[in-house]
Amino acid sequence: MTLMAKRILIGVTGGIAAYKTPELVRRLRDQGAEVRVVLTAGGAQFVAPLALQAVAGHPVYTHRFEPAGSGMEHIELARWADAVVIAPASADFLAKLAHGLADDLLSTLCLASATPLWVAPAMNQQMWRATAVQANVATLRARGVGFVGPASGAQACGEVGVGRMSEPGEIVSAVADSFGVPVLAGRRVLITAGPTREAIDPVRYISNRSSGKMGYALAAAAVRGGAQVSLVSGPAALDAPANVKFTRVNTARQMYDAVLAQVGECDIFVAAAAVADYRPAQIATKKIKKNAETLSLSLVRNPDILRVVAARAAPPFCVGFAAETDAVEAHALRKLQDKKLDMIIANAVGEGLHTGFESDQNAVVVVWAEGRREFATMPKTTLAQALMTMIAEHYAAKNPA
Repeated sequence: MTLMAKRILIGVTGGIAAYKTPELVRRLRDQGAEVRVVLTAGGAQFVAPLALQAVAGHPVYTHRFEPAGSGMEHIELARWADAVVIAPASADFLAKLAHGLADDLLSTLCLASATPLWVAPAMNQQMWRATAVQANVATLRARGVGFVGPASGAQACGEVGVGRMSEPGEIVSAVADSFGVPVLAGRRVLITAGPTREAIDPVRYISNRSSGKMGYALAAAAVRGGAQVSLVSGPAALDAPANVKFTRVNTARQMYDAVLAQVGECDIFVAAAAVADYRPAQIATKKIKKNAETLSLSLVRNPDILRVVAARAAPPFCVGFAAETDAVEAHALRKLQDKKLDMIIANAVGEGLHTGFESDQNAVVVVWAEGRREFATMPKTTLAQALMTMIAEHYAAKNPA
């Protein structure tokens, strides 16, 4: 594979192996990649910014707030990159990543990025074997961070063992191979996200705690996977992901209409929205006054969007979501079978949980007719990437070329 037109952000942390990074940058550019470099204070002790600038062809970023910058470099760089590669990645920086610390430009943009993250560790062999370092490595691997190395051999300290940074050619190959042929190339994906709002009167409505973050992350992951993506979203305080066809709705009926208008043209339908099951039978034309001790609302069922789509004569590959407060997997399996879905993604919600609704983290179990797979707590952006890859694989198995 080549890296033609890919945008690679290189992070350089403190370690003698930083002398290899200019060669890494050169090789990435030889493969057709555009490269930007972020140099930490520690990294600057081992390699000069000017050396990196010469091979990258662009100024090197060294401060969280560049003197002539916008103050938003961490966001701008995070959105610019197709992949972030930390080489060398010191023990200190692995710890920052594992614990979500953000005290410099590189660690901050890593938190702000939803793109694939690769690290090439480099440290003393005893440091690499340390329990704390291995715990951080395990945490990062579980979150989907890619590791290249470390390699074994003689070290600058005179010791021999595992801890050497992998050679630039190995790092380039690993990153290039990770892109491959986009898993959703040529596919059309329709995704719903966010809550719906069902009006009671001109002031009040019935809704739920969905933030839309999971659905938006799935849409962004599908775009990265090469798909043509349409996103139908209820009211969410989020910017539409780049390169998607975006439709904003409020009510379940509006979402139903928007989905049915587009579903005939999609290959995969992912129903991530938390659609209200019921709506008021009558909407008051004026604000309801607080005159009585009690107030009763008559509710009627909203259409079940996912059930209707799955029941089409030629349905797309249908993926549902189930947010449950109890018996999560049992309820999900029942929905999978009842609605005749290809796959369902279930997660626990409720008070005291730090995943699911309104959170940046999620933990899910994916169920399909022949099996199941659990995903531990991780950022929704990372989880979305793993889920879209899994959906693409199951779609391909059902629809072989």
